[in-house]
Amino acid sequence: MARAMRVVRRRSARAARKDDVIQIRASAATKAILNRAAALRGQKLSEFMLDSARRQAEEAILDQRAFFLEPDAHEEFLAMLDKPVKPSKELRQLMRRKPAWER
Repeated sequence: MARAMRVVRRRSARAARKDDVIQIRASAATKAILNRAAALRGQKLSEFMLDSARRQAEEAILDQRAFFLEPDAHEEFLAMLDKPVKPSKELRQLMRRKPAWER
């Protein structure tokens, strides 16, 4: 039991320190975009990437939360999922535009 507690304490201490390495390969274009965004925020590239990845991870986890509806609201919700709204002309034009970083 004492050994297990020491292992847990060591893991907790290790998690608090920033000594774990995450390696990512990216294209030169992607790296340039990330560098530019990091510079605009006044951050180092690694700080920017870690902050961005953590935010995305938290959103992904929160998206998995369950929610409950009354029976009528549940049926209405399912109907909306089965028949999504068609995109407007303006939205279709916007989605065809090149992103600002590719212009």
